[in-house]
Amino acid sequence: MPLSIPVAVLGATGSVGQRFISLLDGHPWFKVVALAASDRSEGKSYAQACRWVLSDPMPAWAREMTLVPCTPEAVSGARIVFSALPADQAKGLEPEFARAGLAVCSNASSYRREADVPLLLPEVNAEHIQLIRQQRQNRGWSGAILTNPNCTSTGLTVALKALDDNFGLKRAFVVSLQALSGAGYPGVPSLDIIDNVIPNIGGEEEKVEWEPRKMLGKLGANGVDFAEVQFSAHTNRVAVIDGHIVCASVELSSPTSPEAAIRALNLYQAPAAARDLPSAPNPVIVVREEADRPQPRLDRMTGKGMTTVVGRVRPDPLFHLKFVVLSHNTIRGAAGGSIYNAELLVQEGLL
Repeated sequence: MPLSIPVAVLGATGSVGQRFISLLDGHPWFKVVALAASDRSEGKSYAQACRWVLSDPMPAWAREMTLVPCTPEAVSGARIVFSALPADQAKGLEPEFARAGLAVCSNASSYRREADVPLLLPEVNAEHIQLIRQQRQNRGWSGAILTNPNCTSTGLTVALKALDDNFGLKRAFVVSLQALSGAGYPGVPSLDIIDNVIPNIGGEEEKVEWEPRKMLGKLGANGVDFAEVQFSAHTNRVAVIDGHIVCASVELSSPTSPEAAIRALNLYQAPAAARDLPSAPNPVIVVREEADRPQPRLDRMTGKGMTTVVGRVRPDPLFHLKFVVLSHNTIRGAAGGSIYNAELLVQEGLL
């Protein structure tokens, strides 16, 4: 259904903001009518204010757009705002847009824990978007806030959903190898990361240990009943530009063979409501059978960066199965995820 819904990007000059602009270029449903940024960039053209870090060229339409403040009044022509704001700014600003009647599709972590805010991966928990109705009733606004998860939780949860549906999931021990782009630009200093691995990313382990439980949970009358799954996570920053890897060991309710697990992963499909949206990953999951895949450099753009790639599915001597998951952290795990959420919002008649 060709549409032309006006949208805006908040935090447009940052690395995730740039990814939003790149992915919205030529989008069949959405047209960017405003780009918002910090006070120091206000009034400048986008090309003047932005140090473009993506390999794809800056879209011509964005170059001469004048940056406006991050206020509802400044983006009054939009119906959806994509938020690439830092969490501390998002906490205060995003409700202002929701109160003004705009749908906020947020990449920030500020509202993921709120009981009436959906934490969405449409190929996993599309039905959770119905929390928007409860949110509007609770908060008295006509807009909405809907969030996508942490970029490390994203691919992991997609893979776990396929296994949970087929065999039940009890426990997961996970270790991440996270790309530099997850820290934004300029991000991690070169002297810290070259010839090095940084075995701590502030707040990341806590997110990876609780976010999948909300996304794998069931929507009930009073919100989401979290999945009864235990997680233990180690998170690490590595010298890769894009693409987060997670090495996972899982305990299942019904132990199974690697072959059966691979079949379940390969056959997994998104819920019907999310299956045919413009940004829907096709396929949702690709399983690589080579001994040394997935690799970020080779596999991160599978399915235009929206597909979850799994490999090395094998028995685990402590639990039942172990495997490796790769997802593109700034596409599926950030801007692409928020755009997919917005498409679901429109599809479900909740805009």
